[in-house]
Amino acid sequence: MMMQADFVIVGAGSAGCAMAWRLSEAGASVIVIEHGGSDAGPFIQMPAALSYPMNMARYDWGYRSEPEPHLNGRRLACPRGKVIGGSSSINGMVYVRGHARDFDHWAQAGADGWSFADVLPYFKRMESWHDGGHGGDAAWRGRDGPLHVTRGPRANPLYHAFVEAGLQAGYASTDDYNGERQEGFGPMEQTVWRGRRWSAANAYLKPALRRDNCTLVRGLAARVVIEAGRATGVEVIRRSRRSVIAARREVVLAASSINSPKLLMLSGIGPGAHLAEHGLAVVADRPGVGANLQDHLELYIQMASTQPITLFRHWNLYGKARIGAQWLFTRKGLGASNQFESCAFIRSRAGIDYPDIQFHFLPMAVRYDGKAAAEGHGFQAHVGPMRSQSRGSVTLRSADPAAAPAIRFNYMSHARDWEEFRTCIRLTREIFAQPAFEPFAGAEIQPGPGVQGDADLDAFIAEHAESAFHPCGTCRMGRADDAGAVVDPEGRVIGVERLRVADSSIFPRITNGNLNAPSIMVGEKIADHLLGRDPLPRANDRPWLHPRWQDAQR
Repeated sequence: MMMQADFVIVGAGSAGCAMAWRLSEAGASVIVIEHGGSDAGPFIQMPAALSYPMNMARYDWGYRSEPEPHLNGRRLACPRGKVIGGSSSINGMVYVRGHARDFDHWAQAGADGWSFADVLPYFKRMESWHDGGHGGDAAWRGRDGPLHVTRGPRANPLYHAFVEAGLQAGYASTDDYNGERQEGFGPMEQTVWRGRRWSAANAYLKPALRRDNCTLVRGLAARVVIEAGRATGVEVIRRSRRSVIAARREVVLAASSINSPKLLMLSGIGPGAHLAEHGLAVVADRPGVGANLQDHLELYIQMASTQPITLFRHWNLYGKARIGAQWLFTRKGLGASNQFESCAFIRSRAGIDYPDIQFHFLPMAVRYDGKAAAEGHGFQAHVGPMRSQSRGSVTLRSADPAAAPAIRFNYMSHARDWEEFRTCIRLTREIFAQPAFEPFAGAEIQPGPGVQGDADLDAFIAEHAESAFHPCGTCRMGRADDAGAVVDPEGRVIGVERLRVADSSIFPRITNGNLNAPSIMVGEKIADHLLGRDPLPRANDRPWLHPRWQDAQR
């Protein structure tokens, strides 16, 4: 007997989990198709172990970019979660909504109904915000949603030195960058609850699966079944056998900004000539499928520490075992935080509308792959521009559903990208040179004191810039008459009925910061569209016109 449900969702990631919860809560039957497996075990659930799952084939699709011509031909890692919870189960657990202006740009670009006033109620609905007594205005935040948002203890003095140095350098402070004003230096938020990673799987999917009307099916989605211009189900490969899971109402792709466009193309939806190259019949010629790929690049600006107070003192077998044991038995200690506990959003120069540089501060000099850049105590700021003009693409290598797509980010293809990254390095050096760091700052590890001129900085950028793992935009949302749009403002695939996309691939433009929060918000909002509900009432306040915001830009 053919499996069927009202809604079939491909991908148990951030948006897919949110939709599974909301749709099943409303009484609709839901089947979620996920190629990955369980998220059980400390590698995912312990926040401090974040560098492990994104480097494990069990949990990660293992994608890499094509050789990047502006980055010395390097192939950069593009981790995507292959596990329940998707990338929310392997990411850094950093929680950033984005700036209000990001979403107003979406609306201006044709995503009607996605301005900040439209999406703020969904951010509030999904959150259970715990400010930890650090301040902030609860009017901007949700208190009873499924997604717990917390702040680390900031026990290490380096976290406070970073914020104080920002103030000494002339920047503002912000008590809550996800609230009234993003701009400034302050505490960073994380999706950690009671010492455990609070992924979309923990927040949404697992509670949904306890209902009789929500089912998880493991398998590789091969294509969307389309009959007479309507999506009727999804063909799935399980144990080398193909079967179809039927959708009585709609099919929703929430498979990531890499796999959602791939699956659309395998289903005959995409650039017609490209589909024909792979022998695929064209169902809907949509040139925007796979185009508009965006990401954030970042650099690690690293300093030696003159005091032995950094995380390096735990960077040995005994230290890691002790932290792991404490976490296993108590869910407390260093293992209970992602260690990104201070941050900043600033403007690169006068005249910028809103912040265009993001910092994550870490009291250790280390890379995402867990390799230390230098032996000894150190600290670092992850820094990068937020709104690069470079655009890439996701295309098919073959019509084989198991084949990885070709991912071309085209990083650093605009002259402004180089100007912005040089500015990032120089501004970070200014911050680390402030009096607040005098008790701690030793020699610069990276880029190094000898790297000063534009040519030397550019060489360092080309060799050391890394992805912040924020790909998006490959199924761009826009008006139905926009030839480059893939989905309309309700997530419906243009040219095919009963088929939607709901994940970071529908972003018209990348948001200011990490993408997990806006990806979950997309799932929350598209769920209401799927159910035929009126959107939540728009928020009336406009934070970017608030006097405090205007003061910050003077």
